[in-house]
Amino acid sequence: MERIKLNIDGRDIETQKGKNILEASLEGGIYIPHLCHHADLSPIGACRLCVVEVEGVEGVHTSCNTPALDGMKVKTKTEKTDHMRRLAMELMLAGHPPDCGTCIKYLNCELQSLKQYLVSDHLSVKRRSKLFPVNTGNPVFAQDPNKCVLCGRCVRACHELRGVGVLFYKRKGKETYIGTASDLPLADSGCRFCGACAEVCPTGSIMDKEEFAKGKSRKAALVPCRYACPAEIDVPRYIRFIQKKDYSAATAIIKEKVPFPKVLGYVCDHPCESVCRRGEINQSISIRNLKRYAAEHDEEKLWEKNSNKKPSTGKKVAIIGAGPAGLTAAYYLLNQGHTVAVFESMPLAGGMMRYGIPEYRLPRDILDSEIRDIEKRGVEIKTNTRVESIDKLFEQGYDAVLVTVGAHKGQKLSIPGADNEGVLISLDFLRDINSGKKVKLGRKIMVLGGGNVAFDCARVARRLGAEQVNIACLECRTDLPAACDEVKQGEEEGILINPSKTFTQILCQNGKIAGVEFLDVESFSFDEDKNPQIEVIENSQHVLEADTVIFAVGQRPEIPDGFGLVTAANNLIELDSYTFSTSREGVFAAGDAVIGTASVIKAIASGRKAAIAVDQFLEGRGDIDEKLAPVSEPQKCLGPGEGFASMSRCEESCMLPEERLQSFCKVVHDMDEETADYESKRCLQCDLRLKITPVKFWASY
Repeated sequence: MERIKLNIDGRDIETQKGKNILEASLEGGIYIPHLCHHADLSPIGACRLCVVEVEGVEGVHTSCNTPALDGMKVKTKTEKTDHMRRLAMELMLAGHPPDCGTCIKYLNCELQSLKQYLVSDHLSVKRRSKLFPVNTGNPVFAQDPNKCVLCGRCVRACHELRGVGVLFYKRKGKETYIGTASDLPLADSGCRFCGACAEVCPTGSIMDKEEFAKGKSRKAALVPCRYACPAEIDVPRYIRFIQKKDYSAATAIIKEKVPFPKVLGYVCDHPCESVCRRGEINQSISIRNLKRYAAEHDEEKLWEKNSNKKPSTGKKVAIIGAGPAGLTAAYYLLNQGHTVAVFESMPLAGGMMRYGIPEYRLPRDILDSEIRDIEKRGVEIKTNTRVESIDKLFEQGYDAVLVTVGAHKGQKLSIPGADNEGVLISLDFLRDINSGKKVKLGRKIMVLGGGNVAFDCARVARRLGAEQVNIACLECRTDLPAACDEVKQGEEEGILINPSKTFTQILCQNGKIAGVEFLDVESFSFDEDKNPQIEVIENSQHVLEADTVIFAVGQRPEIPDGFGLVTAANNLIELDSYTFSTSREGVFAAGDAVIGTASVIKAIASGRKAAIAVDQFLEGRGDIDEKLAPVSEPQKCLGPGEGFASMSRCEESCMLPEERLQSFCKVVHDMDEETADYESKRCLQCDLRLKITPVKFWASY
């Protein structure tokens, strides 16, 4: 492109032909005040703050829409421009609320910054109050027309940048304001809730509601789905590829952060969905099911073609435990060029994914296929190999050891009757079932606990023929720790939930379980030391019949004494949370053995971080990120959004309850392409806001 030279305030500035004076000046580090201008929007010169004088041309000119010409001489600060700017600024401030200190934009407001630059607190024009009501009735955004200075940025962003076109200049009496056609709510006007208007607003007239941003980083506030994910999977990006029906690219994006996209498509506890901004409009995006659809339709295996193992480092890593954390760490450490061996005490790899999660939730062919992918990369998995001593691993030439043994020891409470025959422990029960062993159950089952493991036990018991299955827990109904879909599907399968109950004893008659005695709970919470605080209702003792009791009240790791590791409460391994190093040099830990019973995605994220730490210990850079998907810029223009806000979430299609109980077949049906396409198009594409050019304040020049 042709370059030109012009002189601004006595300095020669070179710029690209076709730019305006304001752009040339700012690029050259010379600040010209401006407010209606934004780098991503067309110039309109409405604020009149950017006026300059041009030698040989009469009058003052708005620099944002005056082309820069070769040989032009410009003065940005003269008596005339100063007067014009002060007057323009005062006219804007006259109708703006005077108390900056109470505004949420305080110290981050372009108007406030310009006021400090251009005028004193005393105005030569008369102030006025607009008296518009603050509109908090729209989802996600709040609008205060009293703060609006009519710079027009929001209108241009809505029309030019996004192509949605729902914001307009409106008139009410003597005042002009920004609103929708017929002043309809945003949802009814065709708004896509992309946030471009809030992003470019210089005064806080249109803002994200405070509850969405308070206490969060900018990225976490604007793209909560990605930053609520423990592995920080780029959710909006892979959903865009699903929209394009490029499922291989979508899967590659997921694979950049996790080696188990299919598994997560079935069993992720999807914290991303609970913070999805679409949920404020109607319902959150079905992110987990979209992940599952993309991963199961990845025919091209783009991630495999684009993934590269680094040259061998000659270093060896031993990983103890082939669960989600251990296998994840193995995958990334192998990619770093290290030789990796995983030691697993059970006959098959998978850890809690195989021996804890029932097959109707996670089909074993899905799990097996992703473990095979890890093995094909070169990870050696030694099953039926229990490690009792870390010293022996070092003696075998391993340079580092990562302990990822999980939390596989179920617990039971020390209440009368807990040691009787017919009392089972959750993980032992699930492990036996998932290993193909037969377990003796009665007809009436009582599961004690309210988490996902409790519901897994209860639902398995129903599939094994139990006629009546009760769940009893301390938590009230609204605070059940189990996932909502687990609770819903469990109730559909006939499980009875008894919330707000504490168990006092297990009753026996003639040497057999007869029932469980309970007290009703008034309140249940944890103190600052995480000790349970339970208040019971006096004289509320009652008994529920049962002939089998299953404790599902928590799990803890089993750490062999031969490991020589310092442990804390619940036998969790103590470590440095930054380096993942334990009390022993060269020994690291990750997963449930460190963080306690969590979720598959949290264990995976822990394994990723541990892989970084181990690689750095082995003198690597710790850079495990890969670029597996094609790099492409998202389409900025979204187009009109008529009916967009009313698009409802596609609910999961499940087998009929009576059919589920006949086998361990997967419960949730596969999503079809039409549904995946529809669901992906519900996404707000919140990350597009991060693509909007940030504004620089005058102090930056």
